[in-house]
Amino acid sequence: MGLLKSFTKTLFIALILFIAFPNKTFADGGFPVRPGRLLISPSVGYFFATSQWDSTGVKKPFANGGKYSSLAFTLYSEYGISRRFAAVVSLPYVLNDYTQNITPTSTTSSGLTDLETGIRYYLANIAFVYYFSLQGTAITPLYSNKPSLGYGEEGGELKLAFSGSGHLGDLSTYFNAADGVRQYFGNNGPIQNRYNGTFGLSLDQKFMNQVSATISGINSFSNDKRFISAIPETNKDFSFVEASLSYGHSFTREISLFLSGGEFLTGRNTGVGTTLSLAFIYRLDYR
Repeated sequence: MGLLKSFTKTLFIALILFIAFPNKTFADGGFPVRPGRLLISPSVGYFFATSQWDSTGVKKPFANGGKYSSLAFTLYSEYGISRRFAAVVSLPYVLNDYTQNITPTSTTSSGLTDLETGIRYYLANIAFVYYFSLQGTAITPLYSNKPSLGYGEEGGELKLAFSGSGHLGDLSTYFNAADGVRQYFGNNGPIQNRYNGTFGLSLDQKFMNQVSATISGINSFSNDKRFISAIPETNKDFSFVEASLSYGHSFTREISLFLSGGEFLTGRNTGVGTTLSLAFIYRLDYR
Protein backbone atom coordinates (compact mmCIF):
# COMPACT_ATOMS: atom_id res chain seq x y z
CA MET A 1 0.00 0.00 0.00
CA GLY A 2 2.88 2.31 0.84
CA LEU A 3 4.52 1.59 -2.52
CA LEU A 4 1.29 2.39 -4.39
CA LYS A 5 0.92 5.66 -2.47
CA SER A 6 4.52 6.61 -3.24
CA PHE A 7 4.02 5.79 -6.95
CA THR A 8 0.80 7.84 -7.12
CA LYS A 9 2.53 10.75 -5.42
CA THR A 10 5.50 10.73 -7.83
CA LEU A 11 3.24 10.49 -10.90
CA PHE A 12 0.97 13.31 -9.74
CA ILE A 13 3.92 15.55 -8.88
CA ALA A 14 5.49 14.96 -12.30
CA LEU A 15 2.35 15.60 -14.34
CA ILE A 16 1.89 19.23 -13.27
CA LEU A 17 5.29 20.02 -14.80
CA PHE A 18 3.70 19.61 -18.24
CA ILE A 19 2.13 23.06 -18.04
CA ALA A 20 4.71 24.94 -16.03
CA PHE A 21 5.91 26.99 -18.97
CA PRO A 22 4.00 29.54 -21.04
CA ASN A 23 2.28 28.26 -24.19
CA LYS A 24 3.99 24.92 -23.90
CA THR A 25 2.87 21.48 -22.80
CA PHE A 26 5.89 19.51 -21.83
CA ALA A 27 7.55 17.76 -18.93
CA ASP A 28 10.37 19.85 -17.65
CA GLY A 29 11.55 18.23 -14.45
CA GLY A 30 14.15 15.86 -13.13
CA PHE A 31 11.58 13.28 -11.98
CA PRO A 32 12.15 10.02 -13.88
CA VAL A 33 9.62 8.28 -16.09
CA ARG A 34 9.22 4.57 -15.54
CA PRO A 35 10.56 2.36 -18.38
CA GLY A 36 7.74 1.36 -20.71
CA ARG A 37 5.45 4.17 -19.59
CA LEU A 38 3.86 6.38 -22.24
CA LEU A 39 2.47 9.76 -21.23
CA ILE A 40 0.14 11.51 -23.69
CA SER A 41 -0.99 15.09 -23.09
CA PRO A 42 -3.30 17.02 -25.42
CA SER A 43 -3.66 20.64 -24.33
CA VAL A 44 -5.04 23.99 -25.35
CA GLY A 45 -3.47 27.34 -24.45
CA TYR A 46 -4.70 30.90 -24.87
CA PHE A 47 -2.55 34.05 -25.09
CA PHE A 48 -4.02 37.56 -25.06
CA ALA A 49 -2.45 41.04 -25.15
CA THR A 50 -3.58 44.63 -25.74
CA SER A 51 -0.25 46.32 -24.97
CA GLN A 52 3.48 45.74 -25.29
CA TRP A 53 6.84 46.48 -23.75
CA ASP A 54 9.08 48.23 -26.28
CA SER A 55 12.81 47.59 -26.78
CA THR A 56 13.63 49.60 -23.64
CA GLY A 57 11.00 47.92 -21.46
CA VAL A 58 8.50 50.79 -21.56
CA LYS A 59 4.88 49.60 -21.50
CA LYS A 60 2.48 51.10 -24.05
CA PRO A 61 -0.79 50.08 -25.77
CA PHE A 62 -0.85 48.71 -29.29
CA ALA A 63 -1.49 51.34 -31.94
CA ASN A 64 -5.04 51.84 -33.24
CA GLY A 65 -6.62 49.91 -30.38
CA GLY A 66 -4.87 46.72 -31.39
CA LYS A 67 -5.61 43.40 -29.70
CA TYR A 68 -3.63 40.21 -30.14
CA SER A 69 -4.82 36.69 -29.32
CA SER A 70 -3.45 33.23 -29.98
CA LEU A 71 -4.99 29.80 -29.46
CA ALA A 72 -2.50 26.92 -29.35
CA PHE A 73 -3.29 23.20 -29.52
CA THR A 74 -0.40 20.99 -28.48
CA LEU A 75 0.09 17.24 -28.40
CA TYR A 76 2.89 16.22 -26.07
CA SER A 77 4.16 12.71 -25.46
CA GLU A 78 6.89 11.17 -23.36
CA TYR A 79 8.09 7.56 -23.24
CA GLY A 80 10.35 5.90 -20.69
CA ILE A 81 12.98 4.02 -22.68
CA SER A 82 14.98 2.81 -19.67
CA ARG A 83 15.74 3.86 -16.12
CA ARG A 84 18.12 6.48 -17.48
CA PHE A 85 16.53 7.62 -20.75
CA ALA A 86 13.18 9.01 -21.89
CA ALA A 87 12.06 10.26 -25.31
CA VAL A 88 9.91 13.40 -25.62
CA VAL A 89 8.01 15.01 -28.49
CA SER A 90 5.82 18.12 -28.76
CA LEU A 91 3.67 19.05 -31.77
CA PRO A 92 1.84 22.44 -31.66
CA TYR A 93 -0.79 24.04 -33.89
CA VAL A 94 -1.73 27.72 -33.45
CA LEU A 95 -4.44 30.17 -34.51
CA ASN A 96 -3.30 33.81 -34.29
CA ASP A 97 -5.49 36.88 -34.64
CA TYR A 98 -4.71 40.62 -34.52
CA THR A 99 -7.53 43.18 -34.64
CA GLN A 100 -7.44 46.98 -34.82
CA ASN A 101 -9.85 49.86 -35.51
CA ILE A 102 -8.43 50.73 -38.96
CA THR A 103 -8.20 48.78 -42.22
CA PRO A 104 -7.26 45.95 -42.25
CA THR A 105 -9.34 45.43 -39.11
CA SER A 106 -8.26 41.80 -38.68
CA THR A 107 -5.17 39.79 -39.59
CA THR A 108 -5.08 36.04 -38.98
CA SER A 109 -2.60 33.20 -39.38
CA SER A 110 -2.63 29.53 -38.48
CA GLY A 111 -0.64 26.36 -38.88
CA LEU A 112 1.76 23.91 -37.33
CA THR A 113 4.74 25.60 -35.70
CA ASP A 114 7.96 23.99 -34.39
CA LEU A 115 8.17 20.25 -33.79
CA GLU A 116 10.33 19.50 -30.75
CA THR A 117 11.87 16.06 -30.25
CA GLY A 118 14.30 15.24 -27.50
CA ILE A 119 16.04 12.73 -25.27
CA ARG A 120 16.19 13.16 -21.50
CA TYR A 121 18.95 11.55 -19.45
CA TYR A 122 18.53 11.11 -15.71
CA LEU A 123 21.86 12.04 -14.26
CA ALA A 124 21.49 11.15 -10.59
CA ASN A 125 19.27 11.17 -7.53
CA ILE A 126 19.77 11.82 -3.83
CA ALA A 127 18.00 9.22 -1.67
CA PHE A 128 15.29 8.96 -4.38
CA VAL A 129 13.97 12.32 -3.21
CA TYR A 130 15.94 14.77 -5.34
CA TYR A 131 16.53 14.14 -9.06
CA PHE A 132 18.76 15.65 -11.74
CA SER A 133 18.23 15.37 -15.49
CA LEU A 134 19.77 16.65 -18.71
CA GLN A 135 17.74 16.97 -21.91
CA GLY A 136 18.74 17.60 -25.50
CA THR A 137 16.04 18.81 -27.90
CA ALA A 138 15.96 19.26 -31.67
CA ILE A 139 13.69 21.98 -33.10
CA THR A 140 12.25 21.46 -36.59
CA PRO A 141 9.95 24.07 -38.20
CA LEU A 142 6.87 22.63 -39.93
CA TYR A 143 6.23 25.79 -42.00
CA SER A 144 8.14 28.25 -44.18
CA ASN A 145 7.92 31.98 -44.87
CA LYS A 146 5.37 32.53 -42.08
CA PRO A 147 6.99 34.86 -39.50
CA SER A 148 3.74 34.96 -37.51
CA LEU A 149 4.27 31.27 -36.67
CA GLY A 150 7.93 31.41 -35.66
CA TYR A 151 11.46 31.80 -36.95
CA GLY A 152 11.26 29.05 -39.57
CA GLU A 153 14.72 27.90 -38.46
CA GLU A 154 16.07 24.65 -37.10
CA GLY A 155 17.57 24.77 -33.64
CA GLY A 156 18.73 22.85 -30.61
CA GLU A 157 18.46 23.13 -26.86
CA LEU A 158 20.31 21.71 -23.86
CA LYS A 159 18.46 21.85 -20.54
CA LEU A 160 19.37 20.94 -16.95
CA ALA A 161 16.61 20.27 -14.40
CA PHE A 162 16.54 19.64 -10.65
CA SER A 163 13.43 18.33 -8.90
CA GLY A 164 12.50 17.13 -5.44
CA SER A 165 9.71 16.45 -2.98
CA GLY A 166 9.09 17.14 0.68
CA HIS A 167 6.41 17.90 3.28
CA LEU A 168 4.65 20.91 4.73
CA GLY A 169 2.89 19.66 7.84
CA ASP A 170 0.75 16.71 6.75
CA LEU A 171 0.76 17.75 3.10
CA SER A 172 3.26 16.79 0.41
CA THR A 173 5.21 19.37 -1.55
CA TYR A 174 7.45 19.34 -4.59
CA PHE A 175 9.67 21.73 -6.49
CA ASN A 176 11.21 21.91 -9.92
CA ALA A 177 13.90 24.20 -11.31
CA ALA A 178 15.04 24.07 -14.94
CA ASP A 179 17.33 26.16 -17.11
CA GLY A 180 18.01 25.64 -20.80
CA VAL A 181 20.09 27.25 -23.53
CA ARG A 182 18.50 27.23 -26.99
CA GLN A 183 20.16 28.21 -30.28
CA TYR A 184 18.42 28.73 -33.64
CA PHE A 185 20.71 28.20 -36.63
CA GLY A 186 19.31 30.57 -39.27
CA ASN A 187 20.15 34.16 -40.20
CA ASN A 188 20.39 36.18 -36.97
CA GLY A 189 19.07 33.07 -35.23
CA PRO A 190 18.68 33.98 -31.58
CA ILE A 191 20.36 32.33 -28.63
CA GLN A 192 18.01 32.01 -25.66
CA ASN A 193 18.09 31.25 -21.98
CA ARG A 194 14.78 29.63 -20.93
CA TYR A 195 14.15 29.05 -17.24
CA ASN A 196 11.40 28.18 -14.81
CA GLY A 197 10.90 27.36 -11.15
CA THR A 198 7.81 25.70 -9.65
CA PHE A 199 6.64 24.98 -6.11
CA GLY A 200 3.61 22.72 -5.63
CA LEU A 201 1.47 21.60 -2.71
CA SER A 202 -0.93 18.66 -2.46
CA LEU A 203 -4.35 19.44 -0.97
CA ASP A 204 -5.19 15.96 0.31
CA GLN A 205 -3.53 12.77 1.50
CA LYS A 206 -4.48 10.82 -1.64
CA PHE A 207 -2.69 13.27 -3.98
CA MET A 208 -5.89 13.84 -5.95
CA ASN A 209 -5.72 17.66 -5.90
CA GLN A 210 -2.87 20.13 -5.85
CA VAL A 211 -1.92 23.73 -6.51
CA SER A 212 1.36 25.20 -7.70
CA ALA A 213 3.04 28.51 -8.43
CA THR A 214 5.58 29.07 -11.19
CA ILE A 215 7.99 31.80 -12.21
CA SER A 216 9.29 31.39 -15.76
CA GLY A 217 10.84 33.44 -18.50
CA ILE A 218 13.00 33.76 -21.59
CA ASN A 219 15.98 35.98 -22.39
CA SER A 220 16.51 35.99 -26.15
CA PHE A 221 19.43 37.73 -27.88
CA SER A 222 19.84 38.51 -31.60
CA ASN A 223 21.08 41.24 -33.92
CA ASP A 224 17.52 41.35 -35.30
CA LYS A 225 15.81 43.81 -32.92
CA ARG A 226 12.44 44.02 -34.71
CA PHE A 227 9.10 43.68 -32.91
CA ILE A 228 7.09 41.34 -35.16
CA SER A 229 4.16 40.40 -32.96
CA ALA A 230 2.94 40.26 -29.37
CA ILE A 231 3.80 36.58 -29.09
CA PRO A 232 7.42 36.25 -27.87
CA GLU A 233 8.31 33.27 -30.07
CA THR A 234 8.02 35.40 -33.24
CA ASN A 235 10.50 38.08 -32.07
CA LYS A 236 14.22 37.36 -31.92
CA ASP A 237 15.51 39.90 -29.41
CA PHE A 238 13.23 40.02 -26.37
CA SER A 239 12.75 39.01 -22.75
CA PHE A 240 9.91 38.45 -20.31
CA VAL A 241 9.11 37.10 -16.86
CA GLU A 242 5.78 35.39 -16.17
CA ALA A 243 4.07 34.31 -12.94
CA SER A 244 1.42 31.59 -13.10
CA LEU A 245 -0.82 29.53 -10.81
CA SER A 246 -2.02 26.01 -11.55
CA TYR A 247 -4.55 23.53 -10.20
CA GLY A 248 -4.45 19.81 -10.90
CA HIS A 249 -6.94 17.03 -10.30
CA SER A 250 -6.33 13.31 -10.77
CA PHE A 251 -9.50 11.39 -11.69
CA THR A 252 -7.74 8.02 -11.76
CA ARG A 253 -4.17 6.76 -11.86
CA GLU A 254 -4.35 7.09 -15.65
CA ILE A 255 -6.22 10.37 -16.22
CA SER A 256 -5.56 13.87 -14.85
CA LEU A 257 -6.61 17.42 -15.67
CA PHE A 258 -4.65 20.63 -15.14
CA LEU A 259 -5.71 24.28 -15.32
CA SER A 260 -3.23 27.15 -15.37
CA GLY A 261 -3.36 30.93 -15.60
CA GLY A 262 -0.48 33.37 -15.89
CA GLU A 263 0.46 37.01 -16.35
CA PHE A 264 3.59 38.58 -17.82
CA LEU A 265 5.19 40.71 -15.11
CA THR A 266 7.89 42.50 -17.06
CA GLY A 267 9.44 42.30 -20.49
CA ARG A 268 11.22 43.82 -23.46
CA ASN A 269 10.12 43.72 -27.11
CA THR A 270 7.12 41.52 -26.31
CA GLY A 271 3.40 41.69 -25.57
CA VAL A 272 2.06 42.22 -22.05
CA GLY A 273 0.49 38.79 -22.12
CA THR A 274 -2.15 36.92 -20.16
CA THR A 275 -2.11 33.14 -20.55
CA LEU A 276 -4.60 30.35 -19.82
CA SER A 277 -4.15 26.64 -20.43
CA LEU A 278 -6.01 23.37 -20.02
CA ALA A 279 -4.17 20.05 -20.25
CA PHE A 280 -5.25 16.41 -20.03
CA ILE A 281 -2.77 13.71 -19.09
CA TYR A 282 -3.20 10.06 -20.00
CA ARG A 283 -0.78 7.33 -18.92
CA LEU A 284 -0.24 3.90 -20.46
CA ASP A 285 2.12 1.18 -19.26
CA TYR A 286 3.61 -1.24 -21.79
CA ARG A 287 5.89 -3.19 -19.46
